[in-house]
Amino acid sequence: MNEKIKSRNTDALFQAILTLKTVEECYAFFDDLCTVPEIKAMTQRFAVAKMLESGEIYTEIVERTGASTATISRVNRALHYGSDGYMLTIQRLKGEDGTA
Repeated sequence: MNEKIKSRNTDALFQAILTLKTVEECYAFFDDLCTVPEIKAMTQRFAVAKMLESGEIYTEIVERTGASTATISRVNRALHYGSDGYMLTIQRLKGEDGTA
Protein backbone atom coordinates (compact mmCIF):
# COMPACT_ATOMS: atom_id res chain seq x y z
CA MET A 1 0.00 0.00 0.00
CA ASN A 2 1.23 3.48 -0.84
CA GLU A 3 1.42 5.39 2.43
CA LYS A 4 1.68 8.68 0.50
CA ILE A 5 -2.01 8.49 -0.44
CA LYS A 6 -3.38 6.71 2.65
CA SER A 7 -5.94 8.81 4.51
CA ARG A 8 -9.50 8.66 5.76
CA ASN A 9 -10.63 10.65 2.75
CA THR A 10 -8.88 8.26 0.36
CA ASP A 11 -10.44 5.32 2.18
CA ALA A 12 -13.86 6.97 1.81
CA LEU A 13 -13.30 7.55 -1.92
CA PHE A 14 -12.24 3.94 -2.49
CA GLN A 15 -15.20 2.67 -0.44
CA ALA A 16 -17.49 4.79 -2.63
CA ILE A 17 -15.93 3.30 -5.78
CA LEU A 18 -16.48 -0.20 -4.40
CA THR A 19 -20.24 0.52 -4.16
CA LEU A 20 -20.51 1.02 -7.94
CA LYS A 21 -22.20 -1.94 -9.61
CA THR A 22 -22.35 -1.17 -13.34
CA VAL A 23 -20.28 0.54 -16.00
CA GLU A 24 -23.04 3.15 -16.27
CA GLU A 25 -22.75 3.88 -12.54
CA CYS A 26 -18.99 4.27 -13.02
CA TYR A 27 -19.55 6.71 -15.88
CA ALA A 28 -21.89 8.80 -13.71
CA PHE A 29 -19.60 8.81 -10.67
CA PHE A 30 -16.36 9.51 -12.53
CA ASP A 31 -18.06 12.15 -14.69
CA ASP A 32 -18.98 13.97 -11.49
CA LEU A 33 -15.63 13.34 -9.79
CA CYS A 34 -13.10 13.94 -12.57
CA THR A 35 -12.50 16.22 -15.49
CA VAL A 36 -12.62 14.73 -18.98
CA PRO A 37 -8.80 15.01 -19.35
CA GLU A 38 -8.31 13.18 -16.02
CA ILE A 39 -10.56 10.32 -17.13
CA LYS A 40 -8.84 10.17 -20.53
CA ALA A 41 -5.41 10.08 -18.85
CA MET A 42 -6.44 7.20 -16.57
CA THR A 43 -8.02 5.38 -19.49
CA GLN A 44 -4.84 5.78 -21.54
CA ARG A 45 -2.60 4.56 -18.72
CA PHE A 46 -4.74 1.45 -18.20
CA ALA A 47 -4.72 0.71 -21.94
CA VAL A 48 -0.93 1.07 -21.92
CA ALA A 49 -0.67 -1.31 -18.94
CA LYS A 50 -2.74 -3.95 -20.73
CA MET A 51 -0.64 -3.60 -23.87
CA LEU A 52 2.65 -3.83 -21.97
CA GLU A 53 1.41 -6.86 -20.06
CA SER A 54 0.54 -8.56 -23.35
CA GLY A 55 4.08 -7.95 -24.64
CA GLU A 56 3.56 -5.07 -27.05
CA ILE A 57 6.50 -2.76 -27.68
CA TYR A 58 6.68 0.98 -27.06
CA THR A 59 6.37 1.97 -30.73
CA GLU A 60 3.16 -0.05 -31.13
CA ILE A 61 1.76 1.43 -27.94
CA VAL A 62 2.59 5.00 -28.97
CA GLU A 63 0.94 4.40 -32.33
CA ARG A 64 -2.23 2.84 -30.93
CA THR A 65 -2.77 4.98 -27.83
CA GLY A 66 -1.03 8.27 -28.50
CA ALA A 67 0.69 7.93 -25.12
CA SER A 68 4.08 9.54 -24.74
CA THR A 69 7.10 7.35 -24.13
CA ALA A 70 7.34 8.98 -20.69
CA THR A 71 3.81 7.77 -19.86
CA ILE A 72 4.57 4.31 -21.18
CA SER A 73 7.77 4.22 -19.14
CA ARG A 74 5.94 5.31 -15.98
CA VAL A 75 3.28 2.63 -16.47
CA ASN A 76 5.96 0.03 -17.19
CA ARG A 77 7.74 0.98 -13.96
CA ALA A 78 4.47 0.59 -12.05
CA LEU A 79 3.90 -2.82 -13.63
CA HIS A 80 7.33 -4.04 -12.52
CA TYR A 81 7.95 -2.16 -9.28
CA GLY A 82 4.57 -0.80 -8.19
CA SER A 83 1.85 -2.10 -5.90
CA ASP A 84 0.56 -4.69 -8.42
CA GLY A 85 -2.72 -2.86 -8.88
CA TYR A 86 -2.52 -2.97 -12.66
CA MET A 87 -1.74 -6.69 -12.68
CA LEU A 88 -4.51 -7.49 -10.20
CA THR A 89 -7.15 -5.84 -12.34
CA ILE A 90 -5.76 -7.10 -15.66
CA GLN A 91 -5.71 -10.69 -14.38
CA ARG A 92 -9.23 -10.38 -12.94
CA LEU A 93 -10.53 -9.01 -16.24
CA LYS A 94 -8.88 -11.89 -18.07
CA GLY A 95 -10.62 -14.27 -15.70
CA GLU A 96 -14.00 -12.82 -16.62
CA ASP A 97 -13.81 -13.17 -20.39
CA GLY A 98 -10.37 -14.52 -21.29
CA THR A 99 -9.10 -11.18 -22.63
CA ALA A 100 -8.24 -7.88 -21.04
